[in-house]
Amino acid sequence: MSGHLVDLWGWSHALASFILWLLSLPLELVNWISFQATGGPAPGVPGLIDFVTGEGLTAFVAVIIAVNILLLWATAFHLLIIMWIERKMYSRLQDRRGIMIGLGSAEILRNTLGRIPLIGRPFRRPSHLGTGFLQTVADGVKLFQKEVITPATADKWMFHAAPVMIAASTLMLFVAIPWSDGFWLMGAYESRVVNGAPAVVPVNPWGILVVLAAFSIAPLGILIAGWASNNKYTLLGGMRAAAQLMSYEIPMLLSIIALVIYAGTLDPFELVRNQTAPLTYGLGPYGSLTVPWVQNWYILNPILWIAFLVFFITVIAEAERIPFDIPEAEAELVEGWTTEYSGMRFGIVFGFKWLRAIAGAALIVILFFGGWSGPVFMTLDAPNLAASGSTYSIPILFQEFWFTVKVYLIFIVFVWIGWSVPRVRIDQILNIGWKSLVPLSVLSILLAALARGTGWF
Repeated sequence: MSGHLVDLWGWSHALASFILWLLSLPLELVNWISFQATGGPAPGVPGLIDFVTGEGLTAFVAVIIAVNILLLWATAFHLLIIMWIERKMYSRLQDRRGIMIGLGSAEILRNTLGRIPLIGRPFRRPSHLGTGFLQTVADGVKLFQKEVITPATADKWMFHAAPVMIAASTLMLFVAIPWSDGFWLMGAYESRVVNGAPAVVPVNPWGILVVLAAFSIAPLGILIAGWASNNKYTLLGGMRAAAQLMSYEIPMLLSIIALVIYAGTLDPFELVRNQTAPLTYGLGPYGSLTVPWVQNWYILNPILWIAFLVFFITVIAEAERIPFDIPEAEAELVEGWTTEYSGMRFGIVFGFKWLRAIAGAALIVILFFGGWSGPVFMTLDAPNLAASGSTYSIPILFQEFWFTVKVYLIFIVFVWIGWSVPRVRIDQILNIGWKSLVPLSVLSILLAALARGTGWF
């Protein structure tokens, strides 16, 4: 199993200590001047220095730094990446030629470079040169420049509060979701026996429960947004979204109950550690069958296939992705509950739908695809900046890489499904949730309990 590259709390504590040390230097200077002038310290300055450089303030600043690092990693980095992935995927799936064209088609390059010796005029016609990644940045800049309008008849307090509620609940997902054994916010270190040997490992006994609770907040924010806008399209979209999300949360919870019955834990770290063991199938009274060269990913267990299918579909619905995006269907509801939002308010409610999809993909990876586990090909030793005189082993490839790759692959499947099938009507969406997914999730619970009780699988 690979090791982690990022030590979020160690790095944050070291950075906080350095920042507070810099802030204490003027106080040290004042103290030194006082010693030179009077032969004693300045009144109150030594105590202030102890407070600034003390462990209490250092830990507080470290928490703020860690939260900002993780949220910037989730929003600023991953949001741009997944928007770019989706653009490129659906341009290939639907043969949209304009999106495939890159920087080489820019008019400024064609006009300024002209003819290049031995190459000619590479920019005289549309070109695939370049990745097109800057288009996502340009979209963000465009939304910042647009005017933010509040409808005259809207309930202004609720209209302004809804995007904040949606954004806050989405960011709570990333607070509870770990990205590796060292890149996490919610949890603690404890001594456990791992693979027969004692080790200090991260734990978070209620991690999955917190993620599901954060998922359940968004329907309320969407309903408030649709109601407060005082527009018939937004009201219809808000009611549709609330009905859809609440109806799909029930099979989502039931499918996770099946996994919890089988695995015996809600701890995301423990779930990943369980999946790093060799693949083992219980055969009841006949013992067990072990495949030592394959990891024990829960997706490989036939008992959990139904739970995986239900959970995968409900995650797509919770993220309001096609074919379950009828609450914002532009063909009939002109973007549904987001119709009256403009400028960066629209950017927040629209962009955070992508982040909810990423959070759902991350949860799928943790629950069924081994989390951040992956092979290590070599390690490099580098100086440890957080602890002077020690070295830091950098695994190649590290846990954060494997986890990000798996999450992106799951998201690509989301995009593939979304741009390959038509939308589902709202009555069909609710029928799928109540009449199909709920019975299947209950069946998955019964199968998991049966397997747990009999020792099969």
